[in-house]
Amino acid sequence: MSLIQFAQMTEAEARNYLEKVRWNGNPVCPHCGSLGAYKLTAKEESAKPVRDGVYKCKSCLKQYSVTTSTVMHGSHIPLKKWVLAFYLMCSSKKGISALQLQRNLDLGSYKTAWHMAHRIRLAMKEEPLKALLSGDVEVDETYVGGKSREARRGRGSERKIPVMVLVERDGKAVSKPVKRVDADTLQSAIKESVDKNSRIITDEWSAYRGIGKEFDGGHDVIKHLNGVYIDGDIYTNTAESFFALLKRGIHGIFHHVDKEHLSRYCDEFVFRWNYREVTDDERTDIVVKNIFGKRLKYKMM
Repeated sequence: MSLIQFAQMTEAEARNYLEKVRWNGNPVCPHCGSLGAYKLTAKEESAKPVRDGVYKCKSCLKQYSVTTSTVMHGSHIPLKKWVLAFYLMCSSKKGISALQLQRNLDLGSYKTAWHMAHRIRLAMKEEPLKALLSGDVEVDETYVGGKSREARRGRGSERKIPVMVLVERDGKAVSKPVKRVDADTLQSAIKESVDKNSRIITDEWSAYRGIGKEFDGGHDVIKHLNGVYIDGDIYTNTAESFFALLKRGIHGIFHHVDKEHLSRYCDEFVFRWNYREVTDDERTDIVVKNIFGKRLKYKMM
C-alpha cells in the first residue's frame, strides 16, 4: 500500500489490517494462547454496547482485541492514526519527529506523539538476535549529543554519548549506546554478537587490540590516522554509513535525544537498516507483527 492508502484508512479498515497482519484470520488469545474465540455482539452481553473488534476466548473466557498486550494497549488514539504512524516511522529514512507526528496525525499534544513514537520504537526492537552476525563484520563507535570538549578523534567527551555499531557487509547491523569505549566494553559486545568464524574489521582504536584471536577470520585494521580509508577489502565505510544516517536523524530531525532513550532511537535505525531491501509497507507489516508482548507506559519513561 502507498502512503495515501494508509492515510485514507477508516477505523474499520485499520482494525482489519491489524488483525490480518497479526492473526491472519485466526485470533489468538493473549491471555492463554488459545485459538478458539468468537467476536462479541450486543446480544452476547445482554444488549450492552460492545466495542468494535472485541473477542471472547472459548478457553479462559476473557475478552481481548487486536491491541491487547501490545504497544497500543490502553491507548485512546484511533487505530487509523496508529497504523499511519507505523507507516511513517517505517518509511522515513532519517526518522520523523514527535512534533511532525503530532501535526500529521492531528494528535492532541506533543506528549502523546512522543509517547506514541517511543512505543513504536519498542516494537521495532528485535531481540535476541535470531542469528549472530557473520562474515566480514565492521565495528565502529561514535559520539552523539552536544559538542565535544576534546578534539582527539571525537572520543572521551563528557557530554557526548558513545554509540557502537557492528554491521555485516551487505547484511544486518547491531547498534547500542555503551558506557565506555574501553577494551572490556567493546570486545565483550563483539563476542556477544558475532559468530566465531567471522572476520572483524575496525579502525586503529587501541581498545580493539587483541580481538582477532577470538575469531577465525582474525582482525584487520584500517589506519584512518594515516589518511587511509580503503585498503583492498579492508574498510569501515559500511559502519560509517550507518552512523551517517543515525547522526542525520538525531541532529537534523530529533535535534536532542536524552541518553535514557537513546537505545530506542538506535533500535529504530537498526530496524530500518536491517529491512532496507523490502518495501515500506512490508516493513510496516513486520513492525505490526512485533507489537505483541511489548508495553511501554508513560510513567515508565
